[in-house]
Amino acid sequence: MISIRQRKGIQTTEVSEDYVAQEENVKLENKLPSSCTNRRLWTILSFTIGGTVALCIGLLTSVYLATLHENDLWFSNIKKYIEPVYFYIYTLFGLQAIYVTALYITSWLLSGTWLSGLLAAFWYVTNRIDTTRVEFTIPLRENWALPFFAIQIAAITYFLRPNLQPLSHRLTLLAIFISTFLFSLTWQFNQFMMLMQALVLFILDSLDMLPAVKVTWLYGIQLTGLLLVCILQFFNSMILGSLLISFNLSVLIARKLQKNLKTGSFLNRLGKLLLHLFVVLCLTLFLNNIIKKILNLKSDEHIFKFLKAKFGFGATRDFDANLYLCEEAFGLLPFNTFERLSDTLLFYAYIFVLSITVIAALAVAFRNLSYSTNQQSMYKMGEYTIGLKPETAYNLIHTILFGFLALSTMRMKYLWTSHMCVFASFGLCSPEIWELLLKLIHLYNSKRICIMRYSIPILILLYLCYKFWPGMMDELSELREFYDPDTVELMNWINSNTPRKAVFAGSMQLLAGVKLCTGRTLTNHPHYEDSSLRERTKAVYQIYAKRAPEEVHALLRSFGTDYVILEDSICYERRHRRGCRLRDLLDIANGHMMDGPGENDPDLKLAGHPRFCEEIKRNLPPYTAYFTRVFQNKTFHVYKLSRNK
Repeated sequence: MISIRQRKGIQTTEVSEDYVAQEENVKLENKLPSSCTNRRLWTILSFTIGGTVALCIGLLTSVYLATLHENDLWFSNIKKYIEPVYFYIYTLFGLQAIYVTALYITSWLLSGTWLSGLLAAFWYVTNRIDTTRVEFTIPLRENWALPFFAIQIAAITYFLRPNLQPLSHRLTLLAIFISTFLFSLTWQFNQFMMLMQALVLFILDSLDMLPAVKVTWLYGIQLTGLLLVCILQFFNSMILGSLLISFNLSVLIARKLQKNLKTGSFLNRLGKLLLHLFVVLCLTLFLNNIIKKILNLKSDEHIFKFLKAKFGFGATRDFDANLYLCEEAFGLLPFNTFERLSDTLLFYAYIFVLSITVIAALAVAFRNLSYSTNQQSMYKMGEYTIGLKPETAYNLIHTILFGFLALSTMRMKYLWTSHMCVFASFGLCSPEIWELLLKLIHLYNSKRICIMRYSIPILILLYLCYKFWPGMMDELSELREFYDPDTVELMNWINSNTPRKAVFAGSMQLLAGVKLCTGRTLTNHPHYEDSSLRERTKAVYQIYAKRAPEEVHALLRSFGTDYVILEDSICYERRHRRGCRLRDLLDIANGHMMDGPGENDPDLKLAGHPRFCEEIKRNLPPYTAYFTRVFQNKTFHVYKLSRNK
């Protein structure tokens, strides 16, 4: 009886439990449409708010930087060459709005919340000294190029997401192509930056962390965009002989040559990978040399001489390479950069996120090399699974390679620091990062993840506002004025006393101002990626070397020069150390001993003539026969060239 009752009780309990479960399922099915609707509404609301914040923060940053520029120079007070200049300036600051918005979107795409985009934008502004220099160096080509580069990174980040719809796939490819093309068109260093990108793709593809088909698309877009720029720049030879074109072609060829690259055991795959790397490297050097020999290309020789000397593979006397070597912007990244980045907590957050993602990437790479290929990069560690999304993997290797570039060359830090803002903010707001960390320390809980990914970014935003808002307001209220009376006097004299078709020679920096302010014709301009223009610039710069007046006159007249402008700041330069002054670089290139106390290479000889820029001011007959001084102030000396010699 007892056993029967127990069985009946158990049966009754089971029946009642099944009934309750059925009731719950019915209730859940009834609530499901409502839940989906609420989720959809929440997604739309979040997207609307996030998009609005992105546009607002981009516009505010643009206005902020433009105001700083105006407050520093009082540009609106200049009375003359103003309307076209304003168009130029407003366009550039408008691109800054696009730049910040693109950084915001990239961080949002990676983390899944627009809060990370807001944090990235705040870090970009509060680290303005190290993230941009647009407000005081407007004409730099990088200021035009970097916004398009940021758009490209955002588009690639979205493109690498799995399971894109066909329309989204095509539109994203179009966005990548347009941004790549515009980036390449606007900056002379485009090929080197995209070579770094191609290396990122190559590394991740080799480790099976990106879909091979998508990587092929990106290689093709780089090639197509660069070749189109080559055509539009009247077949710029430097592009045709670029390492990027040779590298991308080599990777695509090596893929066809090596079959079953991603199969086999760990050691087998590692051996194949090393062989693949060797094949690609050899093919790249072979193709690059063949292209340069066939087309007789020498446009980028100075860059390789610069790199060779910079990294200690031998000194060079090449004038063009030494111009780069002697500029502080092409030196190593100063240590105080990290002090400034730490002051905003950016560097600490970046190292924290970088450490976790590197650990995850190493684990996933080891798993991929140990087992068969998988679209989803996952690694089993104990009871937990470590994963790394393709878009996260791309941005990780991107920030590492561009970090090394910035450390070696200070001018390139603006590519790294802006992405540093994106990467650090993404990590702090990413559920995957916090999930991995909390699992590693055995504190995993879904509520903890939610708390960490929202509370820490909000606290950092409050800290940034508290610490930097007063200083930003002080900057906006501080008014200065552009004051360079000698340059203004020179430009006014040129406008009033020279024919509009007159041809001027001088330093590249000054001639850019002459062109902008007076519209006169120039003998040379700073498009330094053309070998003939480099030779022309070196010839014009003989005005600061130890050359005879008749030699300088013949060189200048060969370019149709009517007037030459000499600058005391170059002739008597004190800014650079001995050996890096412009006159020293010219002496070394000409085989002459340098001025002043110090050692000279034993094969350098005494020049047969005094320094031209000094001696011409004495008005001696050998000089007055060829040059007549027509203008002089404390900074500049303008001489008219005789035509009958």
